[in-house]
Amino acid sequence: MKLSIERGALLKAVGQAQSVVERRNTIPILANVLIEAEGDTVRFRATDLDIEVVDDAPAKVERAGATTVSAVTLHEIVRKLPDGALVTLTDDGASGRMMVDAGRSNFSLATLPREDFPVMASSEYESNFSAKAPVLRRLFDKSKFAISTEETRYYLNGVYMHVADADGAQVLRCVATDGHRLARIDAPLPEGAANMPGVIVPRKTVGELRKLLDDDEAEIAVSVSETKVRFAAPGITLTSKVIDGTFPDYSRVIPSGNTRRLEVDAAEFAQAVDRVATVSSERSRAVKMALDEDRLVLSVNAPDSGAAEEELAVAYGDDALEIGFNAKYLLEIASQVDRENAVFLFNSAGDPTLMREGNDQTAVYVVMPMRV
Repeated sequence: MKLSIERGALLKAVGQAQSVVERRNTIPILANVLIEAEGDTVRFRATDLDIEVVDDAPAKVERAGATTVSAVTLHEIVRKLPDGALVTLTDDGASGRMMVDAGRSNFSLATLPREDFPVMASSEYESNFSAKAPVLRRLFDKSKFAISTEETRYYLNGVYMHVADADGAQVLRCVATDGHRLARIDAPLPEGAANMPGVIVPRKTVGELRKLLDDDEAEIAVSVSETKVRFAAPGITLTSKVIDGTFPDYSRVIPSGNTRRLEVDAAEFAQAVDRVATVSSERSRAVKMALDEDRLVLSVNAPDSGAAEEELAVAYGDDALEIGFNAKYLLEIASQVDRENAVFLFNSAGDPTLMREGNDQTAVYVVMPMRV
């Protein structure tokens, strides 16, 4: 195999590959990227047996062929090469080495046979549809902060993507929760998605998927089966197993009777929470919200480190209320608000609180209070 490729294209492809491979694995070939050159395209394939990413890049192929090399090492080399460099990759099957040449830089990397590289079995997808990149980006970006990191509740370690009913119409919905907070985000249902099985997209996949969704104009082809999900953007395909588990009935925890309504400038609120939380003890990071007519006082009292208080002018016309929250959860939810105002709906100091972006019903957040 021999090919020449521009550094920028190579860096993008290898960057995607090396973030998928597992650093700590017992199977050496899984640390490698499979490079396949044919025609005027070179294909880079990487997998950790749960996720597979395939990236196509244009290249000048002199000799077709395939080999595997360490994804991390190749990425480090390409990253350190000068901008605009032309990189030549030459594989000599007999010596078990691949040469990387760029200008005066020459590297020789150990290879492993391509026959040993595991390729994810292709499956029949029950549902195929396409969606604009910004639509998927919003669904996953606004929900992923609530993914649980607790391994024992593995069925919460991802984003639940499914078809749901909202106001009499079907929507494509993403939900994530860790038991302390919940995010539920809706988008109009794409054509062809009505029969999609609900799947839990793993946390790592959600992170890798983000890299496919940067181009606002890109149309993403989505394929879903009971066991796998595939996202294909022009030139790159991400395939992942889904979490084998049942996502809990999240609708039970979304309160519907919360009547106390607070409207506040989202950016001002987030900054104020951040400031008062500076003195809170790291363990609990509890922030108390004291609400009175058109007035919100945020306070933190950490006996061992100090106390802080800040007052905000808000729109609130209900009974006085004192309620406590984990500062980190409040900040994460407030940072999701794209509109100017965040609307909080309370019931009592012990009940879950609902948060929306202005009057937008397509993004709903729930956060559990803390005793303060």
